[in-house]
Amino acid sequence: MPALVFDCDGVLADTERHGHLPAFNETFAEFGLPVRWSDQEYAEKVKVGGGKERMRTLLTPDFVAAAGLPADPAALEERVQGWHRRKTEIYTGIIRSGRIPPRPGVRRVAAEAHEAGWTLAVASTSVEASVRSVLELAMGSELASHFSVFAGDVVQRKKPAPDIYAFAVQRLGLGPESAVAIEDSRNGMLSALGAGLVCAVTTSAYTGEEDFTGASLVVTSLGDPSPEETVTRVLSDPLGVRPGPWVALADLAALLTAGGDEGSTTSGPTGPPGAAPPGPHPRSQ
Repeated sequence: MPALVFDCDGVLADTERHGHLPAFNETFAEFGLPVRWSDQEYAEKVKVGGGKERMRTLLTPDFVAAAGLPADPAALEERVQGWHRRKTEIYTGIIRSGRIPPRPGVRRVAAEAHEAGWTLAVASTSVEASVRSVLELAMGSELASHFSVFAGDVVQRKKPAPDIYAFAVQRLGLGPESAVAIEDSRNGMLSALGAGLVCAVTTSAYTGEEDFTGASLVVTSLGDPSPEETVTRVLSDPLGVRPGPWVALADLAALLTAGGDEGSTTSGPTGPPGAAPPGPHPRSQ
């Protein structure tokens, strides 16, 4: 049976702006660090995969001196690890509070996939504790128990490298051609495509203007019927799947078979699963 592999942040819930950003800034305040990321600054930081990696972007010589941090690399890395542990605690508290709602359609599609016998998984560069807290929020504890979680430092290279998706399908015992990834960012899409997966994109708070050439479907959300009606808007449908007001599991299943049928219908170098993805977006470097 096929697999549905979700990214976490921005896909299961729009957590970057209302979860990660305030958690980073509260951590910086607690540790007396002379930095607070604005929304505009954080829109650039999200292009760096992994929370510790985002923190390390601060560590210029001027910042280290201004913050009174140790110059020794090992001692400095120990500080980063401590900051990140505290940030994870703050972030999971925000998630447990229920202030951030799940994104439309994720629970509906996952439940439909589970009923149809699909394998369910999450592949994320966030730490596992953070991922599991969002997964429980988005899916509920019963459905979440059917997910495999691949997160954080289980691979050395973070997205846009393909490692996390390659690791996930290998551990699931699947071929990448049988899996659909749900992503919200260009870096995540490149990671999935690089591992040979088909990728559908649901744009999120910081990613609406990114280049998603290579995705098999790009929508504003998966959408939901009433009473919580959210109608999806299709931004790109190169394979001609033509979802309705909300994306159904059948639409995602169609991506697995449509990719190799009409290569000439794509608007960019998508090709069949396993084809080389386009190069990184200049702003993602």
